[in-house]
Amino acid sequence: MGHTETTPLPLAEQRRRHLPATAALGWLAAGWRDLWRTPLPSLAYGVVVFVLSLAVVICLFRLELDYILFPALAGFMVVGPLVAIGLYQKSRDLEEGRPVSLARMIFVKAESGAQVWFTGAILCLLMLVWMRAAVIIYALFFGLRPFPGIDHIVPMLFTTPVGLGMLAVGTVVGGLFAAFSFAISTFSIPMLLAEKIDAFTAMGTSISMVFRNLPVMLMWGAIVLVLFLISVVTGLLGLIIIFPLLGHATWHSYRAIR
Repeated sequence: MGHTETTPLPLAEQRRRHLPATAALGWLAAGWRDLWRTPLPSLAYGVVVFVLSLAVVICLFRLELDYILFPALAGFMVVGPLVAIGLYQKSRDLEEGRPVSLARMIFVKAESGAQVWFTGAILCLLMLVWMRAAVIIYALFFGLRPFPGIDHIVPMLFTTPVGLGMLAVGTVVGGLFAAFSFAISTFSIPMLLAEKIDAFTAMGTSISMVFRNLPVMLMWGAIVLVLFLISVVTGLLGLIIIFPLLGHATWHSYRAIR
């Protein structure tokens, strides 16, 4: 009886893993394990992210740019996948049995070369566009009224019809920015780290991978959002553990769906 070769699945079908939504919890568990295997480099990485984030917030207040604080915090989630590239490197090293070091996590050598930084530039541009859009939305609803300050913005937003209208529009626009940035970045940065591929192909493939695995990716997006909000509530201190956890877990999400 002759040997029958199996026809390989089309690439689009290979990218559709039919994973249950609960698989996202498995990625989180795998990220937790990576965090505590040689933990010092990951925790040091988290400390650096915390210090830099806190410095940005302090600078915004000192420069009287506190009106873009909330858009800036939301924008952090846009560029987060690029910032986490060193954490992907650690998880990759653990997976391939290579030694782990903070130096390797900081001075990352991506297989795609400069393409990963080109993608990072696009993400930074997207964050700036979102921040500008947020300022325009505020101006459309409140005119040229000066920003009332952090202490007064919450009552103004939640107790006035204009504030509620701005919240509704801002949520829709912000949701579109968030969905697009999540789709293009969540897999493209790990892919550019591990594969010789150009930036646009990586971003397009990331979009395909996300939308062909919507149940698990919606769950993953919700987990990322909740953990980021916990970091914000803790005065960003939670980033020291939460950011490395999400970075390592994102690598495992890429490995599960690629």
